[in-house]
Amino acid sequence: MNETPDPFTNLFEHPAKLARAIFAPMTGAVDPAIMGEAAMKPEDAQAWAETGAKLQALWAQYQTEQMSNPQALVPYFDPARWMALATDWYKQMPIAQAEQQKALWEEGMALWNDVLGQYGLGPKASEKADGEVELPRKDRRFADEKWRAHPAFALIHQTYLFLAERVEEMADRMDGLNPQQREQLRFTTKAITEAASPANFPLTNPVVMERTLETKGQNLVKGMEHLLADMRRGQLSHTDASAFKLGENIATTPGKVVHETPLYQLIQYSPTTEKVMATPLVIFPPWINRFYILDLNEKKSFVKWAVDQGVTVFMVSWKSADASMKDVIWDDYVRGQIDAIDHIRTRLDVPSVHTIGYCVAGTTLAATLSLLHTRGEEDKVRSATFFTAQVDFEKAGELLNFVDDQQLGAIKALSPDGYLDGRYMAATFNLLRGTDLIWNYVVNNYLLGEDYPAFDLLHWNGDVTNLPAKWHQQYLRDLYRDNRLVEANALSVDNTPIDLGQVKTPTYVQAGKEDHIAPAESVWRLQEHFTGPIKFVLAGSGHIAGVVNPPSSGKYQYWTNDGSPRTLAEFREGAEEHPGSWWPDWIDWLRTQDGETVPAAGKRKPGGKGDKVIEDAPGRYVATR
Repeated sequence: MNETPDPFTNLFEHPAKLARAIFAPMTGAVDPAIMGEAAMKPEDAQAWAETGAKLQALWAQYQTEQMSNPQALVPYFDPARWMALATDWYKQMPIAQAEQQKALWEEGMALWNDVLGQYGLGPKASEKADGEVELPRKDRRFADEKWRAHPAFALIHQTYLFLAERVEEMADRMDGLNPQQREQLRFTTKAITEAASPANFPLTNPVVMERTLETKGQNLVKGMEHLLADMRRGQLSHTDASAFKLGENIATTPGKVVHETPLYQLIQYSPTTEKVMATPLVIFPPWINRFYILDLNEKKSFVKWAVDQGVTVFMVSWKSADASMKDVIWDDYVRGQIDAIDHIRTRLDVPSVHTIGYCVAGTTLAATLSLLHTRGEEDKVRSATFFTAQVDFEKAGELLNFVDDQQLGAIKALSPDGYLDGRYMAATFNLLRGTDLIWNYVVNNYLLGEDYPAFDLLHWNGDVTNLPAKWHQQYLRDLYRDNRLVEANALSVDNTPIDLGQVKTPTYVQAGKEDHIAPAESVWRLQEHFTGPIKFVLAGSGHIAGVVNPPSSGKYQYWTNDGSPRTLAEFREGAEEHPGSWWPDWIDWLRTQDGETVPAAGKRKPGGKGDKVIEDAPGRYVATR
């Protein structure tokens, strides 16, 4: 009678073979008696030896570089910082308590018996049913059938998912925490459990092990090349950056830079219609990222689409901060918005402009509108549109975990030259979605050695900008932490107290249903502070895809509510769902604010006869690091 193999006997069978295959050629310890059927042919041994040598050479070269440039490893990536974070987390959690460990052990053993029973093993072997294995916990990280093909790997990932669930429950049940502390503990718990996934380690990931054996380790060589390249640039890569070039296949809408200051360039796009709306539009993108998120390519470009609708479009391209901007504060960005508005009014000889503010630039636009109202200059802005922008930060989501005094002090220490390296912000935003934006790429690009995709949106996401340190501290402290923008006259800009209650400008507010940067509930609250007419639209998807959703894509949906809902929940209950993009709804709304049209002539065509311009779009500022 043949006995069923014990999964614990061969739990490390594949990892052991893999380790021997990699290291045996380097030590001369290839023993067919040990390797059994896995004994290698001479040519295979040679291939593994070459793989080991390549890995060793790559790492040695990197170490030599680091010795010659000790400052290359920036403090943000210091492992000691993350070890301290994990240690502090462990001290807070009751997982070390004897009674908690006993409960986990008992529940864990019950889980193991259930899982093994699916394979006809253990006390529940007799309960095995015919058909595919049905495991109690599912997660897309373990969707590959190899995680279920062997009981050992089933146990590994099921145990991980079970423990992740329990520690998250512990964070929820912890006593003596205020709401902010609890959210911080939940966030840290999530970050640590995501990092600890067995999918992230080659010897516990059966997909990686199979690829390594198939390629004789070439995936690890390629992965090491990717890893070291990212370590040299201090940033996780999501895409093939060499596949994109500004002005050629991204940021391609024709236009001219018509105005420039040390803080921003102003781009005017060339018209494509014989007549255009009399009131031009100026877009203020966030200076945390590059403006071309709204001009990725012809099919996705909000800019091109708006131009094709007969809108004279201007775009602000903010300068990525350097040491010369060490004294730039929020007031400078408000003054920059007003300067752009005034320049457009003078250039086209128009009394007012339409405005769009995206994310942090939308927050700033709210302050700009308040300042203009206080000064009696509100007529300079005909309408305001807000893309995923917050003014009330009480419900600002997971980013609130980065604004206590300790975090602010750490961020300040990372800005010795007066500006914050954009790679730090990129890492922070990636951490908000660690599985999708960090560990997925660790597995695919470092462990499996896969090529980077040529994806314009991911390229934009990694094309970081630096931030003025004083502005960044001010923004996190005054808005995120203390929520002072919604307190009348609590903040002053350009020596003028700010009161959002004065803003009566007709306003269109777009929020993303799945936005984790500016949660819809937080964006909704803008309506509670402005006093003019407001239209609120809830778009499908999140912070980026919810905005960049052209009608031609036929994706997602949006919701409107013509009633008078007092909360987002009431809005949802009475909302009407519309398929596709919300862009046509916005352009219809914009035309109701000003239906007059004029010929697309004179300075409506930038760079025409007698029109002095600086350079072609997209300009120099968007290309600076």
